[in-house]
Amino acid sequence: MADKGRKKQYFFVIQQLTAREFKRKYARSYLGVLWSVLNPLLSMAVLSLIFSQLFRRSIENYPVYYLTGYILWQTFTGATNAAMTTLSDNKTLLLKVKFPMQLFILARVYTALINLLYSLIAYFVMLFVFKVPFSPTMFFSPVILLFLLLFSLGLSYMLATAYVFFGDIKHLYTVALTLWMYCSAIFYPVEQLTGPIRTVIENNPIYIFIHALRKVMLYGTLPSVTEILLMVLWGFGLYGIGTIVFKKNKNKLMQRI
Repeated sequence: MADKGRKKQYFFVIQQLTAREFKRKYARSYLGVLWSVLNPLLSMAVLSLIFSQLFRRSIENYPVYYLTGYILWQTFTGATNAAMTTLSDNKTLLLKVKFPMQLFILARVYTALINLLYSLIAYFVMLFVFKVPFSPTMFFSPVILLFLLLFSLGLSYMLATAYVFFGDIKHLYTVALTLWMYCSAIFYPVEQLTGPIRTVIENNPIYIFIHALRKVMLYGTLPSVTEILLMVLWGFGLYGIGTIVFKKNKNKLMQRI
């Protein structure tokens, strides 16, 4: 009973921290959370204007193709970037309360998940506008998103730990994300590439998640057994590693903070 009550209390804390993040993020915005819907649509419009003519022969429904990759990428980067600084951002609160530190990281990742749900409103509107046919494979999409969130949470644990000891990791991660984005085939077809760079992209975990989601949403096919195994390994594997790294450094983190 005590454990059950504690879990409810922790979940309430995560909810409150998430609500605080939303208020802080949209404090000076008239449209508020609507930007979570508008942002992917505006990005899709700009990129489609630039690249749709270039890839129209190789990619059907290019705007939706791009949007599928974009919302997953935004979820991943939104979660990890925000979680990386959360321990330092909440230093005062961490020293005053006795809640587990990982709740603050979970709250940032949970905030990214809520933003994703709002973005999906725009996404499903675009599916309707471009007349993408319904397929039963679409019901597999939450599984893909689950693996993505586990992957993001594991990396968030490691980044949050590293940032406390080495603040420059934030700038290094920004540079790494730029390269990572171009290696995720968000706005171009990887089939047009050859050689080592194609091998690198096809083994990029973010690309694996994006490609799997495109298959179930746009092409009506399930990911292959190999792709599913890779998503499981990347999701649970990085989550496990991140959790171990965070727990091993928990005492040092409190001392450093």
